[in-house]
This record gives sequence, C-alpha cells and structure tokens, in this order.
Amino acid sequence: QVKLIESGGGSVQVGGSLRLSCTASGLTFGSSLLGWFRQAPGKEREFIASFAWGNGRTRYVDSVKGRFTVSPDYAENAVHLQMNNLEVEDTAVYYCNVRQFWGQGTQVTVSS
Repeated sequence: QVKLIESGGGSVQVGGSLRLSCTASGLTFGSSLLGWFRQAPGKEREFIASFAWGNGRTRYVDSVKGRFTVSPDYAENAVHLQMNNLEVEDTAVYYCNVRQFWGQGTQVTVSS
C-alpha cells in the first residue's frame, strides 16, 4: 500500500521558518516527479514546487522562489520543503503528490 505522509507543519510568526517532509512508503521514487501543493481556505489547491528524482531538477512558483527550497532525503525516501521568511499568505494545508498519490496534508499557519 502506497502512502505519502507529510509532516512538519505548525504555527509560526511572519518571517519564521518551517521544514516540511514528505515521506513515502510502499513507493520507490525512481525517476518520479514529486510535487508540493498547498490549499488556502476558500481557494483552490495550487502547485508551489517540485523535485524530479531522475535528474534532481527543482521548480518553484514565483511566490515562493527564493524562500522555499525542495531537497531530497535519499536515506529516508523523503523530500523536504524548507520554508523560510514565511508570510501570512503562506497559510495553507500543504500536500505532496507523486503520480496519483497524495498525502493527507499538513497545516501551516503564519501569523503577524
């Protein structure tokens, strides 16, 4: 059974940092593309970043570029999302995705 589990969410103040993790079980990343998405209250789920296991390439949307960093953890079969200089607008439930599989999400709340 494939499971993606996000962890590391929490509440921080503006300017703070959090590191999210997406850990996979029952799934070998191989050359897969792992995406990070988020969904703010009342808004649609949006793509924010990705990591390509095959070639190590990362991609970010403009709103997080320079503040968020995606990195692999080969030992843990995981991908981390380091989020720095957080803004109130980053408040959302964060999800990871590989192919058709989604995690359950982890809440990130940024307060001023």
